[in-house]
Amino acid sequence: MVWAPIAPPATRRGQAATVVGVMSTTPDAVYLDHAATTPLAAEVAEAMAPWITAGAVGNASSLHAAGRRARAAVEDARDRVAAALGVTPLEVLFTSGGTEADNQAIKGLVWAGGAGGHVVTTAIEHHAVLETVEWLRDHQGVKATVVGVDPDGAVDPDEVLAAVQPDTRVVSVMAANNELGTIQPIDVLGPALADRGVPLHVDAVQAFGKVPMPLEEWRPAALALSAHKFNGPTGVGVLVLRRDLQPHPVLHGGGQERGVRSGTLNVAGIVGLGAAAERAVAHLDTFGTVVRARRDALLDGLLAVDDTTLNGHAERRLPHNAHVGIGGVDAEALLMGLDRAGIQCSTGSACQSGAAQRSHVLDAIGAREDAAHLRFTLGPETSDDDVARTIAAVTDAVARLRTGGTSNGGS
Repeated sequence: MVWAPIAPPATRRGQAATVVGVMSTTPDAVYLDHAATTPLAAEVAEAMAPWITAGAVGNASSLHAAGRRARAAVEDARDRVAAALGVTPLEVLFTSGGTEADNQAIKGLVWAGGAGGHVVTTAIEHHAVLETVEWLRDHQGVKATVVGVDPDGAVDPDEVLAAVQPDTRVVSVMAANNELGTIQPIDVLGPALADRGVPLHVDAVQAFGKVPMPLEEWRPAALALSAHKFNGPTGVGVLVLRRDLQPHPVLHGGGQERGVRSGTLNVAGIVGLGAAAERAVAHLDTFGTVVRARRDALLDGLLAVDDTTLNGHAERRLPHNAHVGIGGVDAEALLMGLDRAGIQCSTGSACQSGAAQRSHVLDAIGAREDAAHLRFTLGPETSDDDVARTIAAVTDAVARLRTGGTSNGGS
């Protein structure tokens, strides 16, 4: 499909409120927005503590003792991340988060080939990818092809492969969609593109720590992670970059991180990221069993509400994601009513500057326009009682709104 205009940006990474140690200012709130951000794990905070106290000092690029200690902490974290992903430490580069990693991967691989070039991506990518590609098209003369998805939000790998041209510099396809939770066929795309010598960039921000990511089988050229999506700190992420690649840097300066990402290293954040990555892999089974079971129970309760449909793939989806469309109610009114009832989730149509806008992802799958689209994303701390409370609150709020009342959480 030829490039189509992208919907106005709705959300960008980093706008969601950071949740550190607690779920809400409301003591008994049910936090079901883990796709936006996750609480900082206690063991992660403990690992970071020595590097954020008054006595902690040392630039990891300095040669004196304090600098060497900082460098050792960074390299230990790099080793932990590499082990968690099944890659070599040389392939782990630290960034400020998923947005920077996406920008560096796509721009860097395009620019490494000189002027022009071509990029392939999908209609449901995060804005960090879509707006990067759009900018390259509008300001750098780069050609772009956006491949559509099916009604479940899944891309057809054959369509992606058919979109590749002789001058394609990079293909960017996310591992799992941040709204719908639909898991993309990276296991098919990765090997096929690698065999053709076309670099694949994978935005894995939502997938890591939720589902297995066999990178040896996927064979990506680049992959992005963000620590705060798996109980790590905000403001730090990872670009996994194949060791034989040397993309053009986006930032210029000190030449840190293989000369790809200049800037003084965030030692405390990187230490926390390393601990969080190790923890995420250790707790992967919890998402595959406990969290999935509670998500399924939540979905059963939500779909029992009249005129409610599932958005995204029924099976090939992240185990903590429940995304539904509820007919006959206003999304913003429903969301606010749930918030007053202590249920914290998000709308499928995101908000910017307080104005609701329909998500480009919902447009891409042709989701019904007469429904309120809500995303509930669970965490390991989500309890059976939380699920029951949520189902009851949604059922009550929908009933109030459909009868012309106000969804006020029972107050």
